[in-house]
Amino acid sequence: MQQTELFEQLDYRLNKQYERIIDDLLIKNYSIIDNFFKAEEIQQLRNNLITKFQEDQFKKSAIGNKTNELVAKTIRGDFILWMNEAEAGETEKIFFNKINNLIEYLNRTCFMGILHKEFHYAVYPKGTFYKRHLDTFQNDSRRKLSVVSYLNDKSWLKTNGGELVIYKEDGSEEVIYPLPGRVVIFESQILEHEVKEVKNSERLSITGWLKTR
Repeated sequence: MQQTELFEQLDYRLNKQYERIIDDLLIKNYSIIDNFFKAEEIQQLRNNLITKFQEDQFKKSAIGNKTNELVAKTIRGDFILWMNEAEAGETEKIFFNKINNLIEYLNRTCFMGILHKEFHYAVYPKGTFYKRHLDTFQNDSRRKLSVVSYLNDKSWLKTNGGELVIYKEDGSEEVIYPLPGRVVIFESQILEHEVKEVKNSERLSITGWLKTR
């Protein structure tokens, strides 16, 4: 197979995946993708997260944005480390390259006007959770899409807890298990959601937002 044909097939697969995300967002305001990252990419990102966590680079999460932060264990219990794309190593570049490709496609085909992004590693130790909430602030409504990429081990069991529950506008719920490699994208300003209590093993992810002006 010639290189140009390979690139054309790859581009088709990527576009098909992006179109599915767009269709899901239009129909139900969220999308669940189980093959956004390759297995080896997930493992690399997972190893990177674990290394940084063991080096004590994470801090306790807070509620609100940088102008109104409050740490509250009764609401959320995760530990986070913000990712800096400008200083990203080879492993993190894999993540940002794929996110940037998605942003470019969304802006080109849907005119979403996504200009900024912010992402952090997240670790939920056993017994922690994040109560029902909306991913926007009273003094900052730039978040358009929320993106969660799960980095759990391939042996992760549903009984470990840590499910993401999305509360849909019709009053029903979608329970999403944090399976390794799974990516969830949803409307930040529309869908309330929560992370159920983690029961048996740490829950690892990269969480972030695609933002408008």
